[in-house]
Amino acid sequence: MKSKIKILVTGGAGFIGSSLIERLLKNSQYYIVAVDDLSTGDIKKIPQASADVLKFIRCNVNDYESISAVMHSYKFDYVFHYAAMVGVLRTQQNPLKVFQDIDGIRHICKLAVNTGVKRVFFSSSSEIYGEPVEIPQHVYTTPLNSRVPYAIVKNVGEAYLRSYNQEFGLEYSIFRFFNTYGPKQSKDFVMSKFLIKALKNQDIELYGDGLQTRTFCYVQDNVDACVNAFEKNLLINDVANIGGNKEITIKELAEIIVSKTNSKSRIVHVPPLKDGDMLRRCPDNTYMREHLLTRPLTTLEDGITKLLEIGLFDLKR
Repeated sequence: MKSKIKILVTGGAGFIGSSLIERLLKNSQYYIVAVDDLSTGDIKKIPQASADVLKFIRCNVNDYESISAVMHSYKFDYVFHYAAMVGVLRTQQNPLKVFQDIDGIRHICKLAVNTGVKRVFFSSSSEIYGEPVEIPQHVYTTPLNSRVPYAIVKNVGEAYLRSYNQEFGLEYSIFRFFNTYGPKQSKDFVMSKFLIKALKNQDIELYGDGLQTRTFCYVQDNVDACVNAFEKNLLINDVANIGGNKEITIKELAEIIVSKTNSKSRIVHVPPLKDGDMLRRCPDNTYMREHLLTRPLTTLEDGITKLLEIGLFDLKR
């Protein structure tokens, strides 16, 4: 019997990590180990599956002994390193704690080399571009000028992967995620926050004038693109933007959600965030569209409709 391909997913109890596991489970040739310290993740997000295809281990990748034990025990073929502190407000309020994630990146790289991992897939972020120097933001030409700790950590992570490739030949793929949304997303992110407020007919608060622009990527588009990079051997030792390319203001997003939910919510304005709320964000997602997806991206309206049909929003929160 052919042995299974062993895959480690760090941050496996998070929104995107657990959605990735759901997608990987469609292939019976994979054995997946999900690790998460559950500081922001939720074990209930991890899909149910038999022990011969999926195992969860509570583990903090920033603690070397813990993640070393896991990686030496299993000798993984591939690693998706998605563990990180996320959320604009959370990372602003805990700037020093954010920097601890550099330890996790370093541990994953070192242990990947020592245990024979073939390739590391890293969840970077649109945050590293900082204020828009050019739109759309391009992986090769747009300067990485953000000074917020979260973005700096992602930038350092990318540098670690390039350096480990140069010195040890460790292969990598870097995904720069742009505003992914979907089922299981935490309530403190803009899409789920606005939807919950609208469904409860509560005020929807916009930071500043609400004219900041973002693009939105439905989670299925994100995970399909990333798994295709893995399964089709694409994006080797390279980086790609993973996101939608239709810019919309946050105010327009609120208005669409109010309309789609027939809500009585008022849209109100609160003081702007001190840091990290960039005026515009829009990726050049040409590589994703032309190589990593074999279908059109989910439109924002269709994505919101899917969320409302699934009805996963706990109105008691």
